[in-house]
Amino acid sequence: MLQSKYFRTCLAIIAFLTILYLGSKVIFLFTPLVSIIQLLLVPMMLSGFMYYLLRPIVNYLGTKNVKPGLSVLLIYLLFTGLFVLFWVLVWPTLREQIQNFIDNTPYLVEGIQNQFNKLQNDPSFSRFFKGDTDVTTRLTEYLNSAINWVTNSMSNLITVISSIVVVIATLPIILYYMLKDGHKLSPILQGLIPKKYRKEGQEMFKDIDSALSGFIVTRVLLNVVLGILLYIGFLLIGLPYSLLLAVISIPLNFIPYVGSLLAAVPVVIVGFIESPSLAIWSAVVILIAQQIQDNVLSPVIYGKSLDVHPLTTVLLVLVGGDFYGLIGVLIALPVYMIIKIIFLRIYEIIVAERVDQPVPEPSAPTGIEIEILKDDKV
Repeated sequence: MLQSKYFRTCLAIIAFLTILYLGSKVIFLFTPLVSIIQLLLVPMMLSGFMYYLLRPIVNYLGTKNVKPGLSVLLIYLLFTGLFVLFWVLVWPTLREQIQNFIDNTPYLVEGIQNQFNKLQNDPSFSRFFKGDTDVTTRLTEYLNSAINWVTNSMSNLITVISSIVVVIATLPIILYYMLKDGHKLSPILQGLIPKKYRKEGQEMFKDIDSALSGFIVTRVLLNVVLGILLYIGFLLIGLPYSLLLAVISIPLNFIPYVGSLLAAVPVVIVGFIESPSLAIWSAVVILIAQQIQDNVLSPVIYGKSLDVHPLTTVLLVLVGGDFYGLIGVLIALPVYMIIKIIFLRIYEIIVAERVDQPVPEPSAPTGIEIEILKDDKV
């Protein structure tokens, strides 16, 4: 019975479930570890993001015989200069638009309601509201709820600021050592793999590194270009808060598929407050910019680096958001890419071992077996 493969599999499953059950009884022992992981998750995630974004610069400086530590310090000086330029050239306009938006927030719902009232009185649009006179009231209630939600969320500003302080304090330190000693991580991980599979493990780590690097760098390039296109389009149509809305759209577009829709909502609402025609033009600008991104830039920049079905991406976004909110949405796709590469590499190893397994040759008959065969022939 102990030699039965089915019996051994059942014992392994029972042992695994027993370990999970006993682990659930001492879960309090892991509470400090979970708290540390939650505290460092955002800094580590941002550090990994910046690592893949800045590593090409460090590698390039390395070809010029610049040491990694000095390369990182030079990059920090460059970022300091860019921050100063941002503070001098961009921040005054952005700050003014933010302040104006905050001051005009109480009048947003009133402006939208006035526009809907004008549409109801317009003969061209009145037939769309015929028989449903409370549509304006319901839309106003929805907008009031949304604005109240944003206002209530601002009450958690202290928590948000404290989290930002933790990130700002830890991000440069973590990023410095990742850029300086990041090349040492792969050999350490390869040392954990049995020698028999070390070559396959090295190839797997290269695939993961290449996939994450391509995904992050191309994603940043596409979203920055999209933000610039949106800003130019908003300026051309005279949309208020054009810089603020373009800046908001850049991080929102990091969310696959859903992010573009979320970024379009405030743009269309602000345009609609000015006039319905401006809302239409705002939607046209967003559509044109996204078409340029999807059909012109993405094939050139992405190529075949992201081999994930769109339906899979949507499901990953939903699952990631359900598990860990916005952070889960942002890391769902990279985590899936890592798991997919590991699974495919393990599957290839299993298939290769089965194919290369030698087929046992039939053994030569012994003297006793020859005598038995002779007696059978007789």
